[in-house]
Amino acid sequence: MSRHDDEGLMARARELAGAVARRTPPNPWVGCVIARDGEIVGEGATEPPGARHAERQALDVAGARARGASAYVTLEPCSHQGRTGPCADALVDAGVARVAVALEDPDPRVRGEGIARLRAAGITVDVGVGADGVRADLAPYLHQRATGRAYCVVKTALSLDGRVAAADGSSRWITGNAARADAHRLRADSQAIIVGAGTALVDRPRLTARPLDTTIERPPLRVLLDARGRVPATGPLFEVDDAPTLVCTTEAAPAEARVAWGSSGAKVEVLPGAAGGGVDLGATLDLLAHHDVLQAMVEGGPTVHGALVSAGLVDRIVAYVAAALLGPEGRPGFSLPSPPTIEDALRFRLLEARALGDDVRLDYVPSDPAPGGA
Repeated sequence: MSRHDDEGLMARARELAGAVARRTPPNPWVGCVIARDGEIVGEGATEPPGARHAERQALDVAGARARGASAYVTLEPCSHQGRTGPCADALVDAGVARVAVALEDPDPRVRGEGIARLRAAGITVDVGVGADGVRADLAPYLHQRATGRAYCVVKTALSLDGRVAAADGSSRWITGNAARADAHRLRADSQAIIVGAGTALVDRPRLTARPLDTTIERPPLRVLLDARGRVPATGPLFEVDDAPTLVCTTEAAPAEARVAWGSSGAKVEVLPGAAGGGVDLGATLDLLAHHDVLQAMVEGGPTVHGALVSAGLVDRIVAYVAAALLGPEGRPGFSLPSPPTIEDALRFRLLEARALGDDVRLDYVPSDPAPGGA
């Protein structure tokens, strides 16, 4: 095998982690590379919950060659006993001489303890190798563990003039095939997909992930926000054999609506109402974190998207901009109060721009990202 430097070996560990990102939640997707004198002798990535973590998989491959070697891990090795033993102990027992860690794990069960355990055993530990890239890769996990709230991705499909629907309310299809396929990959990267009552009534969405490049082992949780019981318990959203459905509602919803939702097989949670009406969105994201959701993708309409932005709950915006114009009578993408001046406009930072056929995908994060964000 060819020789590699620290950055190159951590880049390989990131690549391994990225390949399993859809399979590991609520655990983080972690990659591990074990090298001796710059030559890779073992590799591993986190397996689905209950199976081996990346470090143990790499150690199993390396065998006796791990003694005296260096391990490159994208996230701090765990130090607690879960369904598998502590990875920090496994590295100590294998006799590795050095561990390069990209990031400390914010999980309160670890949070520096794994690094401390390695150092106490006489292992050299270097923290921060490839940190920026791994921080971006693991943004949903880091945010959820640091805040106790699901990482919120608002997905919208817009015309060039910022409209999500024509004057008659029609919106299918604004974007082309490539953008729609990419949106299904984004769904597959999420553990929950959120829709508001208005969108559910108009579009009757199925909200399933159908990417062409992979098989989805666990479909994302479909989440309906319906404060007043407007959406009947019928249609694709309540075909729970396709994917699980959770209805987040309030005390304002009639009891018969809650009973009907539950009878359909959906789970129903009663949450506080928002000050301006609707379901409290912060409480919704908190609840989803308790349901092991790391990333929640929101496909609501302008009202839900605007409320999330106004409340400062958006961690990322993914905008698919179509090569079309819908005119001033079309529906805007975000229902927001107009800023009094341009200086008062809400600002976002562009992370990525990518062409998808005639359309463009634009990824933004708030100018001042929340703790644990990208």
